[in-house]
Amino acid sequence: MAAARRTRARDAAVQRGIGEILITMSHCRTYATATALAMALEPDGPDLVLRLAALMHDVGKPRTRRFEAGGGVSFHHHEVVGAKLTRKRLQELRFPKDVVDDVSRLVELHLRFHGYGSGAWTDSAVRRYVADAGPLLDRLHLLTRSDCTTRNRRKAEALRRTYDDLEARIARLREQEQLAKQAVTRAVRRTTTIDPRVMQSPRKRKRDKGAPLRPAAAAPP
Repeated sequence: MAAARRTRARDAAVQRGIGEILITMSHCRTYATATALAMALEPDGPDLVLRLAALMHDVGKPRTRRFEAGGGVSFHHHEVVGAKLTRKRLQELRFPKDVVDDVSRLVELHLRFHGYGSGAWTDSAVRRYVADAGPLLDRLHLLTRSDCTTRNRRKAEALRRTYDDLEARIARLREQEQLAKQAVTRAVRRTTTIDPRVMQSPRKRKRDKGAPLRPAAAAPP
């Protein structure tokens, strides 16, 4: 009976629009666990952006909670709603703009990985994941790993292995792209006849006291 009353009170709070700050105890444990794991994963000491992202990553769940047929509960698009709430709250607390931008972006992206486990991601999808994260990719790796807070050890281990695979795939694609760039550079160097000073920066060209730029002389037959 008491549990039913708490549930009704919680539902009424959500309907009144204050559900974003009235979260269930299970969510509290999730926030605390994710934040603690993120702190443990920090490679170079305290990281304010990562800690705030871990703290706020599920803040959109109360506003997006839906009871499904059969007794299930869903939180569709809570990462999008959470990113907006995060931006609003951090701005109200007067955090620097770069911190607000980075934390909000991490909250928005924190679920993206969960589509990878189906095995349907192409190389283009992996590249898009990297491009969308940009300079936040390393932090997104840590946030995603810290968000795997399930008590099911088998499921947690499967998530860890899947993310290991994603990181390894990103590394392979980067290596392939680097090799491709090097091959193009070598090909250009073999075929071009342009004075190499054309590739210099304007400032460096000004310092060059040699002859004016001109096409390189052809080699004698």
